[in-house]
Amino acid sequence: MKDLTLTELATLIAVFERAVLTEQDKNEQGMFERIKLAHAERLELESMDFDDCLGGACKL
Repeated sequence: MKDLTLTELATLIAVFERAVLTEQDKNEQGMFERIKLAHAERLELESMDFDDCLGGACKL
Protein backbone atom coordinates (compact mmCIF):
# COMPACT_ATOMS: atom_id res chain seq x y z
CA MET A 1 0.00 0.00 0.00
CA LYS A 2 1.24 3.47 -0.85
CA ASP A 3 1.86 5.86 2.03
CA LEU A 4 -0.08 9.11 1.99
CA THR A 5 1.81 12.31 1.23
CA LEU A 6 2.09 15.18 3.67
CA THR A 7 -0.48 17.13 1.63
CA GLU A 8 -2.91 14.20 1.59
CA LEU A 9 -2.61 13.77 5.35
CA ALA A 10 -3.19 17.51 5.87
CA THR A 11 -6.29 17.29 3.65
CA LEU A 12 -7.66 14.40 5.70
CA ILE A 13 -7.07 16.35 8.91
CA ALA A 14 -8.97 19.32 7.46
CA VAL A 15 -11.90 17.09 6.51
CA PHE A 16 -12.03 15.50 9.97
CA GLU A 17 -11.86 18.91 11.65
CA ARG A 18 -14.89 20.10 9.66
CA ALA A 19 -16.84 16.97 10.54
CA VAL A 20 -18.69 16.83 13.83
CA LEU A 21 -17.59 13.74 15.75
CA THR A 22 -19.74 12.62 18.63
CA GLU A 23 -18.71 10.31 21.43
CA GLN A 24 -20.45 7.51 19.53
CA ASP A 25 -17.92 7.84 16.70
CA LYS A 26 -15.12 5.92 18.43
CA ASN A 27 -13.77 4.41 15.20
CA GLU A 28 -13.68 7.79 13.48
CA GLN A 29 -12.01 9.43 16.48
CA GLY A 30 -9.38 6.68 16.54
CA MET A 31 -8.71 7.09 12.84
CA PHE A 32 -8.43 10.87 13.23
CA GLU A 33 -5.84 10.43 15.99
CA ARG A 34 -3.82 8.01 13.83
CA ILE A 35 -3.95 10.43 10.89
CA LYS A 36 -2.76 13.32 13.07
CA LEU A 37 0.11 11.18 14.38
CA ALA A 38 1.09 10.07 10.87
CA HIS A 39 1.01 13.73 9.74
CA ALA A 40 3.26 14.83 12.60
CA GLU A 41 5.71 12.00 11.92
CA ARG A 42 5.78 12.72 8.17
CA LEU A 43 6.22 16.46 8.82
CA GLU A 44 9.17 15.77 11.12
CA LEU A 45 10.76 13.36 8.64
CA GLU A 46 10.38 15.73 5.70
CA SER A 47 11.75 18.66 7.69
CA MET A 48 14.90 16.78 8.76
CA ASP A 49 18.16 17.99 7.35
CA PHE A 50 19.96 14.76 6.57
CA ASP A 51 23.28 16.61 6.54
CA ASP A 52 22.84 16.73 10.33
CA CYS A 53 23.03 12.92 10.35
CA LEU A 54 26.52 12.68 8.89
CA GLY A 55 28.86 10.83 11.17
CA GLY A 56 26.04 9.09 13.05
CA ALA A 57 24.85 12.23 14.86
CA CYS A 58 21.18 11.23 14.60
CA LYS A 59 19.20 8.04 14.50
CA LEU A 60 16.59 7.26 11.89
